[in-house]
Amino acid sequence: MDFVQKMKTQAQMLQNRLVLPEGSEERVIFAAEKIMREKLAKEVFLIGEEKKIKDFAKEKSISLDGITILDPNKSKFFDDFCTTYVELRKHKGMTLEQARMDMKENNRFAAMMVRKGKADSMVAGAISTTADVLRAGLTIIGTAEGTKTASSCFVMQMKDSFWGAEGLMIFSDCAVIPKPTAQQLSDIAISASQSCKSLIGSDPVVAMLSFSTKGSGGKDEDVLRVQEAVKLAKEKDPSLLIDGELQADAALVPSITQKKAPDSPITGKVNTLVFPDLGSGNISYKLVQRLAGAEAFGPFLQGFAQPISDLSRGCSVEDIIAVSAVTLVQAGKKEA
Repeated sequence: MDFVQKMKTQAQMLQNRLVLPEGSEERVIFAAEKIMREKLAKEVFLIGEEKKIKDFAKEKSISLDGITILDPNKSKFFDDFCTTYVELRKHKGMTLEQARMDMKENNRFAAMMVRKGKADSMVAGAISTTADVLRAGLTIIGTAEGTKTASSCFVMQMKDSFWGAEGLMIFSDCAVIPKPTAQQLSDIAISASQSCKSLIGSDPVVAMLSFSTKGSGGKDEDVLRVQEAVKLAKEKDPSLLIDGELQADAALVPSITQKKAPDSPITGKVNTLVFPDLGSGNISYKLVQRLAGAEAFGPFLQGFAQPISDLSRGCSVEDIIAVSAVTLVQAGKKEA
């Protein structure tokens, strides 16, 4: 079973609720119908102008069964959401008047639905910039307990099942933070390990990558930054199986690990790679995708208190469905 089908199967079992803030966008409406038809969600919320959405659905013979349309301006949730938003942002001088303006913005309204438990996960980005999606997520949903860092990961599906967990690996961070501090890198490692559990379904084995292995790069500040990140990650989660700093070959090839980092606890087991900066992460996943023929799924956002995903603005209907399935899985099992 490939990764996307695995996520769809899990989403069908979990039956979480999804909010799509770009509800008037044609691709999103088509995707919402297919998500419900495939029973990936218990309910889908489309945020937008009700008449516009219904007119398009009628024109294209799209079923809206199981789909709830919410216009922020007319929603019964609006006043409560504004009050909550003022409380969240009062340290920034937020007023009720400004909150009423901000909460009319679809991404913020959708993020508040997730925060308030009206929906379990949110997917946006078909027409919004990454900055807009992240801003809504950070100001309203916030980061998970124990972390201050929102980041991203890709799930890489290799052609050779030798690598990672039967061919599946986590690459992080490849899309959000250009040059993370040691503290941020440690947060990324923890978040990536959690993504490994939820998305791949395997116990994480994390390698913190560098151009240096165990001090071979001397006292370069980038080497020291990764070394400090490893130390911090171990302090945050003593049970986490992690090692670094390691060069890529030392992390992945057991014979080289034994030469460069003897007694490493992750020898031959790595399924999660944490890159020292955005440049190396982004370049690496694209090289592996193009030269090794791996499939790259993502980026998926991580480190948030509740799941939120960012689409590419060039996404297809099938892309929206796949990302939605993953985000619904990230929401986990809810109590009855």
